[in-house]
Amino acid sequence: MIKKPVVVQISAGAEARPVALLVQVASQYESKIYLETENKRINAKSIMGMMTLNLTEGEALTVSVEGCDEEAAADRIEKYLTGRIAS
Repeated sequence: MIKKPVVVQISAGAEARPVALLVQVASQYESKIYLETENKRINAKSIMGMMTLNLTEGEALTVSVEGCDEEAAADRIEKYLTGRIAS
């Protein structure tokens, strides 16, 4: 299992598109991927769950990944959330 602290650098707040793209990125991997805040743990492959997370730019969270491709998945999700890749 990999856990990475990440500060969100994409503006995902009111827009559904960045969240939908994040779900698409997460869905490319077999690993279980969760985004964790102080009081929520959301499956990154669930569009409905991700919409309830209400990500905001500058928010700190933890990316938790477990599975056969966890290193690649954790790296890609971190890069997406920090704005280092578009999708």
